[in-house]
Amino acid sequence: MEIQVFMEDGVFSPKLISDALLTTKSDIAKTLGLAQDVFSRVERLRAKKTQTRLREMLEILIRANQFTDSLLAAYAWYRTEPIVGFGGHTASSLVREGHADYVHEYFDRKQAGGYA
Repeated sequence: MEIQVFMEDGVFSPKLISDALLTTKSDIAKTLGLAQDVFSRVERLRAKKTQTRLREMLEILIRANQFTDSLLAAYAWYRTEPIVGFGGHTASSLVREGHADYVHEYFDRKQAGGYA
């Protein structure tokens, strides 16, 4: 799956993302640690913080999809499964704290066959 399928007019589209994940835009905002109305105003949707969080989540979901049955299962993992070695943090909480790179390092170790 290519990340570009979630873009519209040059930005990540919460509508396309929420439709693919069978959830609401409000749920996506909450998962990303953003205000629930963040997607209601164009300037807030286009803000660097908003677009960065959406991109980071999608990159991780696409990687997680390699180990799960579907994008929906990847989203469930992203939100709920504590990652060993990160003190019980989920991928979602790490992204909210600005540590998407930690999740990518986890996947790199997992893909290399090491202990993740």
